[in-house]
Parts: sequence; C-alpha cells; structure tokens
Amino acid sequence: MSCLNLYLASQSLMMSRTVKQFLFTLHLGLSLLLLVHAQDDQSEFISIDCGLQKVTYTETTTKIRYISDASFIDTGESKSVLNKFRDDYQQPYWSLRSFPEGTRNCYNINVTSGIKYLIRASFVYGNYDGQEKAPEFELHLGANLWESIRFENASVAAAHKELYIHVPLRSYIHVCLVNTGSGVPFISAIELRPLINASYPTQVGSLALEMRFDTGQVPTDFEGYRYPFDVPDRFWYTYDHDDWTQLSTSQTTDSGSSNDYQPPPIVMRTAATPRSAYASLDFFWLPTDDKASYYVYMHFAEFEKLRANQSRRQYITRNGQVFYELFAPDYLYTNTIFSPAALSGGQYNFSIRKAENSTLPPILNAIEIYTLKEFLELETNQEDIDAINIIKSTYKIKRTGKEIHVPLKLTCGKV
Repeated sequence: MSCLNLYLASQSLMMSRTVKQFLFTLHLGLSLLLLVHAQDDQSEFISIDCGLQKVTYTETTTKIRYISDASFIDTGESKSVLNKFRDDYQQPYWSLRSFPEGTRNCYNINVTSGIKYLIRASFVYGNYDGQEKAPEFELHLGANLWESIRFENASVAAAHKELYIHVPLRSYIHVCLVNTGSGVPFISAIELRPLINASYPTQVGSLALEMRFDTGQVPTDFEGYRYPFDVPDRFWYTYDHDDWTQLSTSQTTDSGSSNDYQPPPIVMRTAATPRSAYASLDFFWLPTDDKASYYVYMHFAEFEKLRANQSRRQYITRNGQVFYELFAPDYLYTNTIFSPAALSGGQYNFSIRKAENSTLPPILNAIEIYTLKEFLELETNQEDIDAINIIKSTYKIKRTGKEIHVPLKLTCGKV
C-alpha cells in the first residue's frame, strides 16, 4: 500500500488533515532557508500573526509581511509558545491568542466581496499554558462550522485549516473560535490570499483542503513549497509511492501561460510515472465522512521533447469507469483536469492509464483534493455590524457576545 493510502487509512477517523498539514510547518522553517525567489507581490495578502503585539515584521524565510491581530479583535489574551518549540516553527506560530472568556470570539476582517480567497487558519499549541494538554474547540466562518479542531497529542498539537475556495458575499468575514467545553480555544495565524476567480469552479459552496501533493517530489529533508514559489501561497507537500518513480527537467514550465490554477513552475518541473512502463498510476483515499463530497484537480505537463515515433497518451478512471477520456499532456505547459461536479459515493479509486498505442507510460505532476463545504447561514448585515461597533465604542464594551454572530432562529406559532 502506498504512503498516501496507509496514511489516510490510519487517520480516517479523526486526524486526516491535522497531521499532514502539521508536518509541512514542522519542517518548513528549515527547508525554505535555501529556497529564495525574487517574487514579492503581496499587495493583496492579509497575513495576521495572532497574539502579536502592535508591530509588523517580515518572516525571514518566506519574506511574507505579518501584522498584529490587535485591530481585528478586542477580546482574548496574547500568549507565546514555549521557547523550545520555536526552532520547529516559523515566527508567525510563536505567538497566539487564547480565549478563556466567552463561548464565541470572532475576528472581523475586511475583504473584497466577490473575490475568491484562500483562507487559512493555523494553530500551534506549543504548551503555551504549561498544561501539556491540547484543547478541542470549533472553528467557524461566520455562523457556519468550518472545522472541529482536535490534536493528536500535546507534543504535536499543530494544524492548518484551509477553506480554500470561498467567495465572500459581503465586504468582511468573521473567523470565530468557539468553546465547546473541552479546553480554551486559541489561534496562531490567519492568512487570506486572493485567487483567480475562474479557478477551482464548484456548482455550490466552498472547498476545504483535504490534501495537496507535488507527486514528482519524494520526501527527504525537504518537505514542500509555499510562497514565494507558489503565487497564492498554497502548501505543496512531497509524496512517495512504492510503485512510482520521478521524472524531472531543468526547463521552465508555463512560461507566459495563463493557467488559472497557477501551479508553481517548480512543482510542474517534476512528475511521477510508474516504475513499470506498462503499469498505471493508482491512488485512492478513504473519506472521513461517507456523506462528504469531493472535488479533484490533477495537473499535468509534459517535459520530454518527444520524437516522431514517441507518444504519451493517457486516460483516467475512477472505480473502473472512465473519468476523463484520452489526452496528451502539453509540452512545458500545464493541463488541469478536474471533476466538473462534486464526487460522492464513498469510493475514490483513481487510475491514470496509458493508451494502447502510447509508447510512453502515464505521468502526474501534482494533485489537489478538496471537501465540499456548504455554508447555509449568511453573515450579519454590514449595517448591523456598524451599529454594534458604535455601541461598543460608546459604552467601552470589549466583548462581542455570541448573540451577534449566531443566526437567529425564528419559529412561527399560533397567535
């Protein structure tokens, strides 16, 4: 069984995303020391270091500029992880904001309505309270449950939660921490990154990251890429499979192209292919929720200059049925193949196969899988938020009670 299959099987009940996403951060501070890139377009980034005093700084490895959360929330307490944890994490995860008071505490963040965003919330416990017991709590987007935050144990209590595809209907969002009676909620960082609106189309709802792999990179001391290599600052994790091998090129991919998904050229310069020239690329995952629906995005780029007598034609199946017809990856340009509708049914066995007349085996450069999130509750009206803020300012009210953010349920009875 592959690394992906074993991992997902072992984590299918509770921690399917938490540990995967923690591993990237654990090694990222060391990995990116050698990865320097010229790109510096952060004009529309929102990078909030929660619990940071009223200062700004530039993170040394990514060169991302972070600001304090003081202007986004007026509740909670600023805390810091223990010093012994700092070497394992980048600076945005050294501080945090905890919320020992109140059931629900919310960040109010201004955004551009109608723009598609990556929204990432990060949590590093770091035994900040000396209790050596990581809490459990809920993360909400407005009035809607985004994710239940649980950690495997206090020593590896860290997680990233990406609500990858979300288009705010208003000029603000609320990121809320909800106390469920199992410990004090906290948060380390909140990051928003604008996306191209044509990317990651869905029929309804938003998308939460399930997994994202650079299949052409095998895990070593290097664990993956993020900004500045990835324009929208996605985390690309390395991947290993016993039956796959890797191809690579030094040539630049997607030069001048307009792929809406913008996979990093450095990711697209490597690809996985079967060890056997006659085999297929097979992968599957085990859903943590049988009722969940998924979107799959696969990225392909040919970087071998094929001779006249060579061809690479391949097709994709899901559960033995054709998922995508025959295609040939373009030379040095990314082709993104995705599910136009959400996938459901509980079985997700994919196979990328070579055509009978293809002389070369199939390839896969990268893959992304997301869970569909349907948020049914609307955000509070902007006029109501403005009125509340005036009242809070006038009467020096610090806390914002849950009644402001939880939707009002109306029932009609007999008069």
